[in-house]
Amino acid sequence: MKRNISLYIHIPFCVQKCLYCDFLSFDDTMYATQLQYMDALRTEIMLYKPFADRYVVRSIFIGGGTPSVMDESQIEALLSTVRQIFSVDRFAEITIEANPGTLKYTDLLAYQSYGINRLSIGLQSADDEMLRLLGRIHNFDQFVAGYTSARRAGFRNINVDVMSGIPGQDMHSYVDTLTRVMEYRPEHISAYSLQVEEGTPLAEDPVLTGMLPDEESDRRMYAMTKKILRTNGYERYEFSNYALPGYECMHNKVYWTGGEYIGLGLGAASLFKGERFSNLRDLSQYLELMQEAAANNTPEVDKLELYEAVVAHLRQDVTAMYVDRRMEEFMFLGLRMIRGVSRKEFRERFNKDMFAVYGPVINRYEADGFMDFDDDYVWLTDAGIDVSNIILSDFLLDK
Repeated sequence: MKRNISLYIHIPFCVQKCLYCDFLSFDDTMYATQLQYMDALRTEIMLYKPFADRYVVRSIFIGGGTPSVMDESQIEALLSTVRQIFSVDRFAEITIEANPGTLKYTDLLAYQSYGINRLSIGLQSADDEMLRLLGRIHNFDQFVAGYTSARRAGFRNINVDVMSGIPGQDMHSYVDTLTRVMEYRPEHISAYSLQVEEGTPLAEDPVLTGMLPDEESDRRMYAMTKKILRTNGYERYEFSNYALPGYECMHNKVYWTGGEYIGLGLGAASLFKGERFSNLRDLSQYLELMQEAAANNTPEVDKLELYEAVVAHLRQDVTAMYVDRRMEEFMFLGLRMIRGVSRKEFRERFNKDMFAVYGPVINRYEADGFMDFDDDYVWLTDAGIDVSNIILSDFLLDK
């Protein structure tokens, strides 16, 4: 019986890098380099041929960067290679991320024809001045135009990203963003709090950092998100994610529930064959390695030997997922889900009762009002979610 697998495909190119962004992405890359990179991605996908017949792909997430900056024919070739190597479930969730400033109706029609059935649009705010302060390339009218085009093209599963804690933002402007987004009824809304990361242009700009809402104001916005979205039919199923019934993101749930996935492309992370690892982050090295792999991928070469030779140079931070590590991740990733973690699934995976391993931690936080449980699940309360970083670290067994 084939096992389920998910694929994350990283396309690290943007029209312009946002001022707050510390993701592995580039905004000044030559088009020829972008084409080389897409060729390299297809080569990396083909390396998995020795194992692909053991798996069925249940979800694909094409992220970045801004994948929608690429010519749609490149996306077609990418997905064609995936289907050439892997068996893709006919009902697979296939998502592509897009910036509203890059959405074109013809590309959206093409995405549909390639089997892409979910669109994730990075709006962040409905306030044009706040978008400018963040270094975004779009305005709200462009979001509306892109969103409308996506509906016309046939997309029936759309996520919209919104952000709180933006410079100059207050409760009124944040609620205005949520309200205006909900008028369009996307199936999914991801609501994140801006994280100011060291080394980004935002972090180094004293004017912008001086305009950031204080921690208490941002906390109130975060709390208001759940209230407003729930009133309008969106259920919170993870710390920062809300969906209409039946539209939870299948791909992201793979991450939070310990499912296997392969990360393809520069810096992409994987959980595959009992190991967690990430790809190298240097673009020139990645392109050179994949060009060499493509040159060596001749009919007479042993595909398993080629795979092993390439991944020895491609993978970094390889961690063997022994049982203790898997139990830790089952808990501190699974507790991001609002429903919590399943006691039955823990027992089936690890042949142990959850409370035999984590009983003292769970009972302590339950007594403090930060966790709760019943016969089926263990979960964080709203108060626990607010201090989740501290709580989740206590599920590391070596502590």
